[in-house]
Amino acid sequence: MSPEMLLVWPIALPMITAVLTLVLRRSPVGDTVSLVGAVALLAAGITLLMHVLEFGPISAQMGSWAAPFGITLFADILSAAMVVIAGIVAVAVVVYSRQDVSEGERAVGFHALSHALLVGVCGAFLTGDIFNLYVWFEVMLIASFGLLVIGGRRDQMDAAVKYVGLNLIATLAFLAGVGILYGAAGTLNMADLHLTLADRQNETAVLAAAAMLLFAFGAKAAMFPVFAWLPASYHTPAFATSALFAALLTKVGVYALLRVFTVVFDGSGAFLQPILLVGAVLTMVVGVLGAAAQNDVRRILSFHIISQIGYMVLGLALFTPLAIIGAIFYLFHHIIVKANLFFVAGVIRWKAGSEELDKIGGLLKASPLLAILFLIPALSLAGVPPLSGFWAKFIIVQASLEARDWWVAVAALAVGLITLFSMTKIWLAAFWKEHPDAEPAAMPVAPRSMIWPIATLAVMTVIIGIAAGPLYTTAEEAAVTLLDPLAYVEVVLGPEAVAEARASEAAELQLAEVAQ
Repeated sequence: MSPEMLLVWPIALPMITAVLTLVLRRSPVGDTVSLVGAVALLAAGITLLMHVLEFGPISAQMGSWAAPFGITLFADILSAAMVVIAGIVAVAVVVYSRQDVSEGERAVGFHALSHALLVGVCGAFLTGDIFNLYVWFEVMLIASFGLLVIGGRRDQMDAAVKYVGLNLIATLAFLAGVGILYGAAGTLNMADLHLTLADRQNETAVLAAAAMLLFAFGAKAAMFPVFAWLPASYHTPAFATSALFAALLTKVGVYALLRVFTVVFDGSGAFLQPILLVGAVLTMVVGVLGAAAQNDVRRILSFHIISQIGYMVLGLALFTPLAIIGAIFYLFHHIIVKANLFFVAGVIRWKAGSEELDKIGGLLKASPLLAILFLIPALSLAGVPPLSGFWAKFIIVQASLEARDWWVAVAALAVGLITLFSMTKIWLAAFWKEHPDAEPAAMPVAPRSMIWPIATLAVMTVIIGIAAGPLYTTAEEAAVTLLDPLAYVEVVLGPEAVAEARASEAAELQLAEVAQ
């Protein structure tokens, strides 16, 4: 298969599935079509990743317009792996939704909107152009807004207004940053921007564009201080929707930060690094304290998304090879774990009748298997060995110590302890104590379609923890690509552009030596 098709299919398949499921939204066949589409996306992602692992990064120019003038699609190990993980989440969500999403919600387009959201997610992972990154963000925003209001309840409408209001502010910042950047550089192709801005990182216009995009991506990732939209909205839709949001939406923001602030802007610059570092630590601390103060399962998990985003951004802020590896490893692990915890929250609601901690209980006796399946992602989120979260936190803390940012390492460890406290709070309330109203024997049995995705993701979490080597190697290779933008440029613009850039650098060095 040609590189063009390998890059197009992860975007085209969910787009086709969205159209088909919209047409078949009132038909019982719609669920099957949605599942087939999700499996096809996963297969396309795996095929793309295998090609990249064997032959290296690939790019394609849509419409045969040569870069940097056309629409560029690009895939390296990081973006291909993100497409694979998005496919895993898509399959899990579609299977889980068979019982979790009501007939009415399916009839008005749950599956169509979910796959439309996946179009935006995969497009963002594979684009090589900042304006098209904006377009894919907007596709995600429109689809996610539809998923938020699909139930039609008042609390959903209230959450959707807050969600869209704050995200539109980020969108305006994004557009402003794109406009300033285009005015300064005359291009929006990321590879071309790297060459154009190589010796212009301290220009006022470039710094202004960087600040605008940092705010926009930070808001999309739910960084401090623009995170309020997330806990205000993620607890209102169907649990399958919450899991889809928790797994992917903020991670696209983190991915954009990693890509743009390595290829286009110098993330280690004196202007950006302190902002990223302080923002990351505040995101970790504020998120975990918010989680500790909540009494609702999904609200606790929502605040923990914010907290864990801080760890990922911290890897970028430290900007060492090990720290970037840690950020990527954390990104991979967290998508699986967080989706699974929201799935478990749905089963808790199914069996115990509520999400509020003081209204539930008795689940350890009623469902010992569910108790185990909760503990695995919960302890992984807190960083308990030997689960995947332990290795993610360990790499970040080690990178902090190597960079001699002792206070950052202390903050990361303290946040991990408070995370464990929050997970313990859910365990004690939902599983250990008795239910205030119902006997364990009277609780309904959770459908298999809800248990199987939870069990599968829990097994993946254990495997990643016990055999972390392959995922670490993948993260290491992805970090190499991020930290070597000229390799990115060579794939997109060709070796001639890289040779020209290196010749220009050599000439500048010679001039500097002569001047001295």
